Amino acid sequence: MEIRKLLPDELPPMDLLLSADPSELLVKSYLARGDCYIAVHEDEVAGVYVLLPTRPETAELVNVAVAEEYQGKGIGRMLVQQAIETARQTGYTTIELGTGNSSVGQLALYQKCGFRIVGVDFDFFTRHYAESIYENGILCRDMVRLSQDLSGSN
Repeated sequence: MEIRKLLPDELPPMDLLLSADPSELLVKSYLARGDCYIAVHEDEVAGVYVLLPTRPETAELVNVAVAEEYQGKGIGRMLVQQAIETARQTGYTTIELGTGNSSVGQLALYQKCGFRIVGVDFDFFTRHYAESIYENGILCRDMVRLSQDLSGSN
């Protein structure tokens, strides 16, 4: 499994990106401002994430997605860990992310990778998405914000 930055002549894997964020407008917006990385296995895109500079010394990890046939094999964890290391090597001192209150598995993964919950953006998904999103039988309403200090003093 190789994780690499998307090449300038490659199209981003929109179907996969839209599986994690159903807003094509938002996905295109952060793709234009961030760096897209893909996990490739035997010439097939198995996973994707976007690293987005947000403030001085801060990057946001957005849209971590793993293709259905590759889920449950540790690829999500590999993507998150590689994003953390890429942010650190790029000189960021903080990496942040946001996920839905209903994203139970993702919340566990992010915390296992060293992220800590720092806040909640109440009603984020009901304000910014026209269609209701349900995961795990739960209405995705609030964005849970997580952060990790990359300066070495976790």
